Amino acid sequence: MSPNIRFPRCWSFPPTTKSHLLISLCIALVVLLLSRQVQPVQAVAPVDGYLLTGSLLDSQTQPIAAATIEVVTAVDSTPLAVTESQDSGEWSLVIPEVPSQNFQVTISRHHFAAQTLVIDNDARAQLANSGIYRVGSLTLHRQIDASFWVATAVFLGVLLLIAFEKLHSTTAALTGLSAVMLATFLGEAVWEPLYIFSFERALHYINWEVIFLVMAMMIIIAIIEETGIFQWMAFQAYRLSRGHSWLLVLVLMGVTAVASALLDNFTTMLLMTPISLQIGLALGINPLAFIIPEVLASNIGGISTLIGTPTNILIGAYADIGFTDFLANQTAGVIVALVAAGGYVIFHYRAEWRKASGGISPRLYARLQQNASIEDSAALLKAGIVFLLVLVGFVVGEQYHIVPAVPALIGATALLIWLKPDINAMIKAVDWTTLVFFMALFIVVGAVQEVGLISMIADGISRLVGSNLVLAIFVMVFGVGTLSTAIANIPLAASMLPVAEFLTGSVPGGSSKVLYYALSMGAAMGGNGFLVGAEANLVTAGITEQAGSPISFKEFLKIGLPVTYLTLLVGFVWLLIRFVW
Repeated sequence: MSPNIRFPRCWSFPPTTKSHLLISLCIALVVLLLSRQVQPVQAVAPVDGYLLTGSLLDSQTQPIAAATIEVVTAVDSTPLAVTESQDSGEWSLVIPEVPSQNFQVTISRHHFAAQTLVIDNDARAQLANSGIYRVGSLTLHRQIDASFWVATAVFLGVLLLIAFEKLHSTTAALTGLSAVMLATFLGEAVWEPLYIFSFERALHYINWEVIFLVMAMMIIIAIIEETGIFQWMAFQAYRLSRGHSWLLVLVLMGVTAVASALLDNFTTMLLMTPISLQIGLALGINPLAFIIPEVLASNIGGISTLIGTPTNILIGAYADIGFTDFLANQTAGVIVALVAAGGYVIFHYRAEWRKASGGISPRLYARLQQNASIEDSAALLKAGIVFLLVLVGFVVGEQYHIVPAVPALIGATALLIWLKPDINAMIKAVDWTTLVFFMALFIVVGAVQEVGLISMIADGISRLVGSNLVLAIFVMVFGVGTLSTAIANIPLAASMLPVAEFLTGSVPGGSSKVLYYALSMGAAMGGNGFLVGAEANLVTAGITEQAGSPISFKEFLKIGLPVTYLTLLVGFVWLLIRFVW
C-alpha cells in the first residue's frame, strides 16, 4: 500500500500584462548597470606631509589586514601617525615633518608577534628629499596564545556536534559563534590573550555573495516547484523504463543528477523522494533501492555547475570560479563517475530488481500519472524562460565581472513580478535555517583562520606535498573526501578554502585552480560515505522516516562508502587528465 503523500500543485496565476514585463525588464537593466564593477575616477589629493608606505605578509606570503602601524620617536612615545593595513596588506601614513633623529615604525596585531622597524639616517634623508619612503614588504610571524586553543576547540566542537547530531547544524554553528564572541569579550575585559576578533572583523568573514545567491535560487526553485515539473519528470522516467526496475533506477539517477546540476542537491531530493517512494512501493520493492542511489547521484551530479552544491557556491565565490568554468572542467569527470556509481548500484541491489513482477496495476499507474500532472503550463513556460535567462546571466556575467548572485536576484524578482505568487509564501519557502547556518559557520571558520590554525594546516600540507602537483591533488581529493564522509561537507569545504588558496600559490602548476576543483570533488563525493556527510543525505533521511521507510546508518554505509571511493578515484584520474597529463 503506498504512503499518503501529497504532491505539490501549481498555482493559477492571472495573465501577465505588458506593464508587468516592462517593469521586470527595467529592474533587471538597473541592477545590471549598478552591478558593473566599474571603479569611479577619483582625484588624487595632494599629500600634506611626508608619506610612509609598506605591506605586511604572513609566513605563507598571505596579506595581513587590520594590523596597527604607528610612528613614534625615541624622545616621545606619543605616535606621530597611526593607520591600519588594508585587505591587500598595504598600508600608508603621513607624518607632518621628518624627525631630527632616528624614529621607529611599530607594527602590532592580535595573534602576531609585534615588530619594530628603525628608520635610520639614510631612510630619513630619502624621506626628506622625495617626500615618500617605502618600507617594503615585512613578514609577521604567528604567535600562539590562549585564543588559538579556544578558537580551535570551538571549531572542533562545532564539527563534532554536527557529525554526531547532538545539536542541529545551525544550532551548533550559532553555539560556536557565541563562544567565539564570548572569548573576545572576556579578552577585552579580563585577559587579553583570549581575544579572537571583534564583531566587525567577524562580519568581514561572511561571504554575502553566497548568502544572496542561495536566497535567490531558493525563491526561484520554490516558484518552479509549484508547477509540478519535477514530479512529471520522475513519472516520465518510470514510463521510459517500461517497468524494468534496474533501468528505472538508472533513469532516476540521471534525472536527479541533471536536476542537481541546475538546482541544488538537497532541493532536488526534496522533490524526487516522494514520488520515488510511491513508485518503489507500487512496484513491490524497497523504495530505498531508488532513493539512496538518487542521493548518491545528487551529490555527484551537482559538482558540474556553480549552483549544483553548496560547496561549489562557496568555492566559486572564494576562488572566482564561474559557472562555465565548473561546467567545462568538471562535467566529463562527473559523467564517468555517475556511470561507475550506476554500475555499482545495479550490482548492489540486484536482489531487489528480481522482486519487480512486471509493472504496476492500471489503478496505481493512473494515480501516479494524476499526481505528476502539470496543471498550469503557462506558469511553467514563464518560469522556464526566466530560469534559462538566469543560466545565461551566469555565463555572460562572467565576461563583465558580474557575480552570480546578481542574475539570480534579478531572476527571482522577475518571477515574483511576472507570476505574482503569494510573496509571504515565497519568503517562507526560503530556508532561512540554512542561511543562518552559513553565516554562523563563516564566522566560526573565520575565527580559526584569524588565530592561525588554517595557516598551520596549510603549512603542514605544503611540507607534505612539496612541489608535487599530483600529490597535492591526491591529498585534496582523497584527504578531503575521507574527512567529508564523517564531517558535513559544507563546514569542511569552508575550512579548507584558505588551504587550497595557499597551495594554489605555492605548488607549481596550481595556478590553474585545479586544487579548488579537487576540493569540490572531494567534499561532494566524500559526502556519499556516511549518512551525516551531506545535507542532501539528512534531508532525504528525514523525508523517508516520516513516510515509514527510514534509512539506517548501516544501510547507507554499505553502498555509500564503496561508491565514495570509486568516484573519488574517477575524479582524481580525471583531474590528472584535464590539468596534468
